[in-house]
Amino acid sequence: MISTQFPWLTTIILLPLIASLAIPIIPDKQGKSLRWYALGVGLADLAIAIYAFWSNYNTQATEFQLVETYSWIPQMGINWSLGVDGLSMPLIVLACVVTTLSILASWKVENKPKLFYFLMLVLYSAQIGVFAAKDMVLFFFMWELELVPVYLLIAIWGGPKRRYAATKFILYTALASIFILVGALALANYGDTYSFDMAVLASKNYPVLLETLVYIGFLIAYGVKLSVFPLHTWLPDAHGEASAPVSMILAGVLLKMGGYGLMRTNMDMLPDAHIQFAPILVILGVVNIVYGAFAAFGQTNLKRRLACSSISHMGFVLIGIGSFTALGVNGAMLQMLSHGLIAAALFFLAGVAYDRTHTLMMDEMGGLAKGMPKTFALFTVAAMASLALPGMSGFVAEISVFLGISTSDAYTTSFKAVVVILAAVGVILTPIYLLSMLRVMFYGEKEIKLDLGQFFADANPREIFVAACMLIPIVVVGFYPKLASNTYDVKTAEIAAKVEHSLPTIAQNHQQTSLSIAATSEPGFIAPSLQVDR
Repeated sequence: MISTQFPWLTTIILLPLIASLAIPIIPDKQGKSLRWYALGVGLADLAIAIYAFWSNYNTQATEFQLVETYSWIPQMGINWSLGVDGLSMPLIVLACVVTTLSILASWKVENKPKLFYFLMLVLYSAQIGVFAAKDMVLFFFMWELELVPVYLLIAIWGGPKRRYAATKFILYTALASIFILVGALALANYGDTYSFDMAVLASKNYPVLLETLVYIGFLIAYGVKLSVFPLHTWLPDAHGEASAPVSMILAGVLLKMGGYGLMRTNMDMLPDAHIQFAPILVILGVVNIVYGAFAAFGQTNLKRRLACSSISHMGFVLIGIGSFTALGVNGAMLQMLSHGLIAAALFFLAGVAYDRTHTLMMDEMGGLAKGMPKTFALFTVAAMASLALPGMSGFVAEISVFLGISTSDAYTTSFKAVVVILAAVGVILTPIYLLSMLRVMFYGEKEIKLDLGQFFADANPREIFVAACMLIPIVVVGFYPKLASNTYDVKTAEIAAKVEHSLPTIAQNHQQTSLSIAATSEPGFIAPSLQVDR
């Protein structure tokens, strides 16, 4: 492991949390000073993170870097243990960028501004803590800590049904996350070495039954966060009621915690069980893509349509993780980073439209293009990125996943053909519901009277800046993907190789079972049995 003397990661995690404690004593009831204070803290943390990774992070190393370990609860063997690698470092930067921009996007918050910005800074720390934690109990602690601010941000500053949406969110995510703690305890207590350290846990050899049970528990916990069908139903409600800045974080960062968890624990720690469940992940990914696309068609609420779109796009993450190829896992990682920026941009622009029209119903927004040409242009660019237009990051991510699954030697040709065809159907549906969204909103027959107030109806310079900060990287990475992939491709290749190394043995042991399942499957169903070369 590569260690560092200065506690960079502890600083990045604790700075927003400690800064939030000063908010109650700031003499500002209207929130004008508070928003500048919160934005300054966010920018400072982002700058520290970029400097720390730029000067200390080695993109060619696969082990944990910037490692910090301090005794926290020694009686239980729990440490304040932090570290980053190719899986976590890019997501920490994404969390810093999206959360800082969401603070800038919440410039007009007047209801309880002290509590709002306090929760935003606490959420800032918790998100980074999830990605930087190297101890499984610390990981669980940060995972739970992140839930509280999100619940309150939805319940207090959300829409008419905010309490229902917030309650549904906390019940789904809190109950499912218990499996993380139970799984961590099971893995730590197995064998001669008692440890919650992720690197130690990944080096153990577990019995098949233990791996399988823990894998299922982790899959439920991360599946809820990633909005995997049928554990996704909280997401449209949460997005539909949350304010735009909170939706930016929900879609831009929180969903990615599920994908990160699947890679970090399910793939890296439980490779043998992953081999058995990878075909299920691929099938769930296809279901997410197609179901999410069709569900988006049925939504007339703008934010609920975008939420269903996120469900669809997360299907590519599942397919990439289950592909057994480095290219597929690489594509899943890029999809998380790409969608984090794209979804955050779309939800932010949805908030811009709502501020002017005071409605989220698309059929009540018609004719916005005439009064809001700048917003229309930004919305169009974000929609093009979401539908994976060539030249944008979404296209590179999705084509990598397609190539990863289609070139995998672990699946039969017929199974891969069905997966690719159905996923392609989702890709075809995506531009239809996104372009129809633009048509109804900006060129619909029913023109709405814009609320000018003291501002121009169109996007102001602050709003254009926030959108541009997310859209520009999308285009840059679309034309030069190596800019992003250099940070994680060595690590994703190592994880894929680790799983592939165990594939022949496990496949041979269970080939007979797979063939039996295939023989008894319902007509028209192609069993995801593993293909083995003898």
